[in-house]
Amino acid sequence: MATIFIVSTIGYVAAGWSLGDAAFMVLTTVYSVGYGEVRPVDTLFLRLWTTMTIVLGCTGMIVLTGALIQVFNLYQFRRLLGLDRMQSEIEQLDAHAIVCGYGRIGVQLAKALTEARHPFLIIERDPAKAEEARAAGYLILIGEATQEETLKQAGVTRARVLACVLPDDAANVFITLSARNLAPAIQIIARGEAPSTENKLFHAGADKVVLPTHIGAERITELILFPATESMLGDIREVGTIKSNLNNFGLDLEVVTAGAGGALTGLTVGEAERQGNGAFFIVQIDRTNDQSIQHPGEDVRIEPGDLILLVVRGSRLSAGAIFNAPAPRKRHGRMFIG
Repeated sequence: MATIFIVSTIGYVAAGWSLGDAAFMVLTTVYSVGYGEVRPVDTLFLRLWTTMTIVLGCTGMIVLTGALIQVFNLYQFRRLLGLDRMQSEIEQLDAHAIVCGYGRIGVQLAKALTEARHPFLIIERDPAKAEEARAAGYLILIGEATQEETLKQAGVTRARVLACVLPDDAANVFITLSARNLAPAIQIIARGEAPSTENKLFHAGADKVVLPTHIGAERITELILFPATESMLGDIREVGTIKSNLNNFGLDLEVVTAGAGGALTGLTVGEAERQGNGAFFIVQIDRTNDQSIQHPGEDVRIEPGDLILLVVRGSRLSAGAIFNAPAPRKRHGRMFIG
């Protein structure tokens, strides 16, 4: 259009028109304003030149206007809504985590991943929850995680791990199946509400299954049975890192109190560990007189009221239950004492 405008203006100037009259004539012609000729078009050249300006100019303006409208609709609105920016950020993700669902667990998971500075993306179908996640500064993709196209858009083939944390067991199973089919190497961690769903999720391709109800009940049980753990470990700096590193090897920390009538009270450390049959080993003993024995030897005797720091292998509850069990009754003649 710029070329048509310049060339057409030059033609009128060559015919003897002033530059201002020529430019105004071309402008009113290509925009189809219809004010009339600025000067009489009374020669064959001017008529042919004006005809060329009308055909090329008006047609060019129609094409240009249509193209501008199309560009505005396809790109400007999308940029206004931030969709292009979001998709660009998603495409730049690599070895990231995909969180399916921004519910109670999804919110906490997003906070933890942000603190750990691990790249992640949230898939959420509810626009209200998606807006809440976006307001929190998280990268969000609105869509159904059960659809393969949504998983592809989230970069499932480039992701390192996918967490299905929806409260719907059926949806989590379906997402697991789809994700495993699209990305065989991805690690899938799935949430299950009903205990019967655990095997279904494993069969669908989940690497790990988390049952929040079971974990919550176990945690409450631990607080009931081992109240000393929180008070003792809560003062140790970076205890979360220590516990995380131990968990990688299937180990955990636990604190128990040696009761006056406990099964292991009065035994030496070596005897207690042998009676535990490898379920734990003792790394620290805190006496009631404020004495702390770190790395106690096998001959150190466990006294009533001792706070004992254990490194537990396997079930924390089963290991701690050994200390909470009552001491066996001893036979004295025909009588049992204990």
